[in-house]
Order: sequence, then C-alpha cells, then structure tokens
Amino acid sequence: MYRPAVRSIVAGLLFAASIPPWGWWPLGLVGIALWYRTIEGAERRQRTLWSLLTGLAWSLPTTLWMFDLTPAGWPVSVIIFSIFLALAGLMTPMEGRLRPVAFVAAIVLVELIRWNWPFGGTPIATFAMAAVATPFAMSARLFGSPLLAAVFVVAAIALAEATRQAWRPAAIAVGVVVAATIGGHLGGSLFVDRGESIDVAVVQGGGPQNTRADRCTTRAVFERHMEASATITRDVDLVLWPEDVVHPASDSTITPGRCDQDLLRLAEASDRLSQLAADLDAVIVSGWFERAEDGTANLNYSLAQSPDGTITGRYDKVRLVPFGEYVPLRSLIERFSGELPARDVRPGIDEAVLQTDVGPLGISISWEIFFDHRARDAIGNGGEVLVNPTNGSSYWLTIVQSQQIASSRLRALETDRWVLQAAPTGFSAIISPDAEVLDRTGVSEQRVLYATIDRRTGRTPAVALGGWPMLLFALMTLGVTWGPAASRRIRPRPTM
Repeated sequence: MYRPAVRSIVAGLLFAASIPPWGWWPLGLVGIALWYRTIEGAERRQRTLWSLLTGLAWSLPTTLWMFDLTPAGWPVSVIIFSIFLALAGLMTPMEGRLRPVAFVAAIVLVELIRWNWPFGGTPIATFAMAAVATPFAMSARLFGSPLLAAVFVVAAIALAEATRQAWRPAAIAVGVVVAATIGGHLGGSLFVDRGESIDVAVVQGGGPQNTRADRCTTRAVFERHMEASATITRDVDLVLWPEDVVHPASDSTITPGRCDQDLLRLAEASDRLSQLAADLDAVIVSGWFERAEDGTANLNYSLAQSPDGTITGRYDKVRLVPFGEYVPLRSLIERFSGELPARDVRPGIDEAVLQTDVGPLGISISWEIFFDHRARDAIGNGGEVLVNPTNGSSYWLTIVQSQQIASSRLRALETDRWVLQAAPTGFSAIISPDAEVLDRTGVSEQRVLYATIDRRTGRTPAVALGGWPMLLFALMTLGVTWGPAASRRIRPRPTM
C-alpha cells in the first residue's frame, strides 16, 4: 500500500516540474509513465486513491500562487484538480488491450471538463502547458490543446511500455506521436494566408511586483507607461499597453489626503493618450479599468485609438477571474473571508476583436488567454493578430506569469497567429505563430519590445473545429471501454 502511494506522489511531483515556471517537460513524461504503471492492475478504489495523490502532488506546487490571491479559493481549486485526476484513474481500466487508449481518453475528458467547469473553468497547470515546449507541440494546430495533451500522454505511454520492453505497443505509441506532429506541420496552416507586415511596440512600464490595487498608485502606474512609451523613437504602426494601467477617477473626484500624488482623472488620461497616438503616428491599444456609471460593477476593457484620436474599437473582458474579478457564491464565501472585491467586474458580450487602422486585432485580456475558446472567438471573427494585454502585478511569485506565457504560446500554435503579450510588471512577450518566444521582459523591468510581424487571415483546423473532435474521441473510447460487452471482459483480480 505504501509503495504505490509513494510512487503516486513522486509521479505528481515529476509532472509538476514539467509545468512552467520550471518547464522540465521530459520529467512530465516520466511522471505520467510512472502514474500509468502504478495504477495498472489496481482495483477501482486503489486507482482512484493513488490518482488522487498524484493530483495533489501535481497541483499543490503549480497553483501555489493562488494562496496569495484567494486563501479560501486555493484549497478548493487543489481539491477539484485532484478529484479530476482521480476520475481519470478511475476511468482507466486495470488491464486489457484498450487500457492505453482509455487512459489517454480519460485524461482528455477530464481536462476538457476542467477547462470549462466549475466557475467557467480553471485551465491552469495543464498537460498542454508542459507539452508546448516539446518537439511535437505543432500537433496543437490540428485539434488544439486537447490533442496536444493527448499526444503528450501517448508519448509517456511509449516510455512506460519501453521500460518493460513491450516494444510493439511502444512503437505504436511513437507512431501516433510522429503522425500527429507531421499532421500539425503539414495540415495546420493550409488554410491560413500571410498578409502585409506591421511594426509593433509592446510597452511594459515596470514597477514593484505583488502589489494590490490602490487608487493612490494609479497615476504612478500610468506615468511609468507614459515614460516607457516616450522612449519609442522608431516608426511603429501599433503600440500595445497592458491591461488595467489606465485606471482613472472621475473628473470631479477629490484626491484623498493619504495620496502623495493627485489622482489620475478621466479627461487627463484620454487627452494624454490621444497626444501619444498623434506623436507616434500609431494605433494605441490601452487597457482601462473604471467603475460603471451605475456604480454597481467595475469595467475592464481595452480601447483602440487612431493617431487622430478616434476610438475605433472597444472590447470588454468576457471571461473573468473567479474570486478575483467576480466572486462565485459570494454570500457563502463572505462568511469565511473578508478579503473579497467590493464589487464584481461586469463581463462583456461582444466579439473578441478590436477594429483598428492596422486591421482587425483579435484580443484576449489577461485570464482569457488561458482559454482556447476565447482565442477561437477572436480569430474566428477576423482577428489577424492576437493581443493579450494583461496585469500580473498583484500576483505572488512568477508561477502564473510563466504559465500565461505558455498559454500564449499555445494560442499562437492553435491559431497560427502572432501573439503580443503586454504586462505592467512582467512578463511581456512577442511570440511567433510557431510558439517561439522571440523576446520577453523581466519582472519589474521598464522596457519596450519591438518586432515586425505579419497579419494573417484564415482559420486553422483547431480554430474551425475547437475541442469537439477530441471530446468525441474521449466519449467514444470510454463508451467502448466501459460498455456492457467490455465490462463483462474486465474482472477484478482476486485478492489474497
């Protein structure tokens, strides 16, 4: 009993080490292979328990940043993640020819569920994040991150079978990995066309990390981004600012006595950004945060502004951070925690596209970049570049920021688009359609990133089809595995 439990924990820790910020992806293959071998031949209760231990060892370190964001929400999330992995172990049969395929299908199914439920989904510390750095990451261009997660697990099964010299199943697994990778390279971009090039600048204002929002600091944040933008001396077509760095008070608001600087007000912020767009002769995309006119909610949105000052596009964030931008079950949670946002952010309802003078930009604000369906919305509705204005300045450590870079890389692969990520204190990045991070800032650094990128049109299979092919694969495989005929063939082994 103790030895399988220890192996399960080791498996989870190895997989955790494969996820950013560590990112040692070969350890993920070892961890999955060890988990796969540990639950082999075990009865349902044992498979479930050992997989639960693997889930705990995997999710505790990779979601540690959530403790600083929501002490009440972090243990809930860890338990939910671990239960999902326990379900994957439960759905994997103890033996039989279909066991490897069922193992893959079970993981795909629980990942798809986890990415969408509860609270709209929490796709962090995922299998695909570890796999984005692998040589077979291009498979994501076919059927998205669910396929990449499946390929990663298949590669781990090949390793597990090879360790016991089961060469035939190992070779079959390797063949699947190779076929999916080649398919991603050859078929993923057939429906995408390259357009004209544009010169872009991604602005990071810098400043201290792990800070809380305070109205007295809004001017300092704004000024840091104005200072960084003032260093732009080359000709650019597009300037991207982060999320929530334009946080103005109404023009009639009186500056509190505790503030060292006068509050940034709406008219001043608008005028100075208009002047910046004119001075640079470029489109400015800036991230705004303010209270709604009715006072019952906050608004988190990005504006696209032309050099002549015209606002050509606005996008209000749709997918909000649970326990951060809105509080699920607020009346219940308030009994246990007093550190909750005073009001929720009001979600947007529009398509995830900003119309600009340099073409339509697909947009995923911050947390939305973790969700493949938000990028599909952006690119499926005409986005030619994907921008990700984000604000990670309040987060503890760099776990979530590193995982966000991995998510931006996944979205680049899936959509065959350039991805521009702008953060106030890190990490900002320029990511090619092949998921290469061409440039990235450091934490708290004030810096502008430059690149010449191309606008692209068309949709990859991953954008056109989404997760449906992999969902059907998972359901059909598990249906065959656990159907009446299969259930009669799978009997628990007698115990002594």
